[in-house]
Amino acid sequence: MKNTIALLCLLSLASCYNTEHNCKDFKTGKFKFEHEIEGVKKTTFFERNDSIEVETFEGKTDTATVRWISDCEYVLRKKHPKNNQEKNAISMKILTTSKNSYTFEFGMVGIETKQRGTVTKIGEINTK
Repeated sequence: MKNTIALLCLLSLASCYNTEHNCKDFKTGKFKFEHEIEGVKKTTFFERNDSIEVETFEGKTDTATVRWISDCEYVLRKKHPKNNQEKNAISMKILTTSKNSYTFEFGMVGIETKQRGTVTKIGEINTK
């Protein structure tokens, strides 16, 4: 009986925890994505509006179209792919959000393998 009561208390506490999903806060803005490549920390900066994302990585800038599927899911497709791999669309899904960052899952459309990362919002896009 004690175990049942303890389990019910634990379940009720767990149900109170609700993952934050304020994805609309991250549809536009200036962002930073830090990741590790072969043991070296790299940073990608990007700006996104409703339909375009401009990314800068190691001094190179690239542009992709953004197609929102839902408030928390979108697909990126490079506007000027340089090879066949860059022609593949990338599926992005925001999993959780906080005040100024979000955790997301990404991978090529049609491929089951996914990776995860965290993006930090560093500013708003100037509209003037």
